[in-house]
Amino acid sequence: MKRSDISLIALRRILRATELYGRELARAAGLTPVQIRVLQIVAETGMSTPKTIAARMGVAQATMTTLIDRLVAKGLVERRRSETDRRQMNIFITPAGREVIERAPDPLHDRYVEAFDRLPDWEQAMLVAALERVAALLHAGHLDAAPVLDLGDIRKNPPAS
Repeated sequence: MKRSDISLIALRRILRATELYGRELARAAGLTPVQIRVLQIVAETGMSTPKTIAARMGVAQATMTTLIDRLVAKGLVERRRSETDRRQMNIFITPAGREVIERAPDPLHDRYVEAFDRLPDWEQAMLVAALERVAALLHAGHLDAAPVLDLGDIRKNPPAS
């Protein structure tokens, strides 16, 4: 088998794993992996700002605003003006948001990060370089993407459950 075919099979397996996890998450929690990650970030301290969440996830603030809008609509987070700086909006997790995190399946990206972190430094660097090269081969280096294993545009609605 040609190496290009082997590489495409590996890519397809990665895509399929993320697709299956996304479906499992949508069925269990009614959210996308990216929405779960936003909830996790806010839950770490109980409160965050859209700017901080966007920076942690490596996405534009406009993208984060759309994600937060959806989570607010579901009653999982709420927006409140800062008491010290009225220009700043803070995002708080609700009890319903904490409940969703607790019942959500183990995030695929958490499993990946744990396994990746156990690799030696040289192997981590090699994988990062190879994956960045694959993204470049697909002309995808400019795309806005969060460090979460999920398919599709993170601004789209979650799949119907």
